[in-house]
Amino acid sequence: MALRGTKDSLAVLLAALWWGSLTSIGFLVVPMLFAYLPTPAMAGNMAARLFSAETWVSVTCGMLILLISGSNRAYSGVRWPSYAIGLIAFSMLMALLVEFGVAPRIVARDNLKLWHGVGSALFGLQWMGTGLLLWRLARQKAA
Repeated sequence: MALRGTKDSLAVLLAALWWGSLTSIGFLVVPMLFAYLPTPAMAGNMAARLFSAETWVSVTCGMLILLISGSNRAYSGVRWPSYAIGLIAFSMLMALLVEFGVAPRIVARDNLKLWHGVGSALFGLQWMGTGLLLWRLARQKAA
């Protein structure tokens, strides 16, 4: 039972890292880039690099949480709720869609207003999905 508790704690920690990194990049760091760098082009280039790095933080955290959930089942027979696995998959998909679907169109300067809006919406959906995952995992751990 202690093994399961440790792994559950690690899953909550990874979800908190994931959600916290999304929150800090999307709502603090990138707006500050546009406020303090000399040109919007410089801020946009740096923001693109940060969002790309965030994609890989998201994929790594999501995959590790999925691995933990699988190992919990193998050791204890406990099955994670389908909502948790669904939220992880949904949030990882949003990150990958931004990285490989939206970002190339922004870099190509293809209808910037549209693709910035789509990217922001997908980022927001990822942020909400990851926040809900963290909320539910933390509540489940506390119960």
